[in-house]
Amino acid sequence: MAKPSVAVLVPCYNEEVAIGQVVADFRAALPDAIVYVYDNRSTDKTSEVARAAGAVVRKEQRPGKGNVVRRMFQDIEADIYVMVDGDDTYQASVAPALIARLVEDNLDMVVGKRVETHQEAYRPGHRLGNRVLTGLVRRLFGRSIEDMLSGYRVFSRRFVKSFPSSAREFEIETELTVHALQMRMAIAEVDTDYKERPPGSVSKLRTFRDGWRILLTIMNLMRNERPLLFFSLIGTFLFLVAIALGIPLFLEYERTGLVPRLPTAVLCTGLSLTAVVCAATGLILDTVSHVRREAKRLAFLQHASPGAYADLPATHVLAPSRASSGAARADA
Repeated sequence: MAKPSVAVLVPCYNEEVAIGQVVADFRAALPDAIVYVYDNRSTDKTSEVARAAGAVVRKEQRPGKGNVVRRMFQDIEADIYVMVDGDDTYQASVAPALIARLVEDNLDMVVGKRVETHQEAYRPGHRLGNRVLTGLVRRLFGRSIEDMLSGYRVFSRRFVKSFPSSAREFEIETELTVHALQMRMAIAEVDTDYKERPPGSVSKLRTFRDGWRILLTIMNLMRNERPLLFFSLIGTFLFLVAIALGIPLFLEYERTGLVPRLPTAVLCTGLSLTAVVCAATGLILDTVSHVRREAKRLAFLQHASPGAYADLPATHVLAPSRASSGAARADA
């Protein structure tokens, strides 16, 4: 059996201070893997530093991490993908363990669950926001996951090539997680140290703006992936409002035989009809969602599972095939 090829994907924007160390650490941890750095319109020397450190550097002109990750998934061919932020906050030395867990347990995504090693690793509000948003996704889509917004992940090829992304910015991690949950993929989390950025490196995540975008993404994913629940909740709310407004009118009609507030009665009728339409819409779109999910599953099953490499020696699992590595270096 051919050795699996491993690609390290590093999306970057103005990470001149940190990117050199990130590339060096991952080349040391995975010496036979190819490190790809995608520069997202940086105004500093991110590309030059990454190239000098030994990375294959490419550029993505559309701004936003989501656009960069989508482009990486489209362009790069590998059997195992390691995605990590370029801010030098994640532990490169744990990458072989993440890959080994993916292969040995035949998983499709392994998330590096962040364990703080520095008090300043999280910015104010990020810890609470992560817990709230992760808890919301867990309730809506099921399955236990503790760090939905981690930027350190390992994917199988079949995950990457069946992932339909529409995210533009930092909501990409939410899409990755929901895709795995909805497709009922085998996933796991592994503890990894999470440290503060090096001096001079600045986070691009905006707490409230990006938190709001992630919340809207969760709602959109709920509408697209679980339309019956989404529209049923809206219909139930409208029906309850109609009942609350209609009870006084009904009681007055029972007592006097008159309808004193005709506009309210018309409103209650309209709300009730809208609730029925919402329920019908949810039923129809649920069928459409099921068809879409089956199409994604067919694309997913076209590729070999990571478990196909489980019987190879560990050194072979962490080394790319000669043809794949040669093609990638020629492309560089």
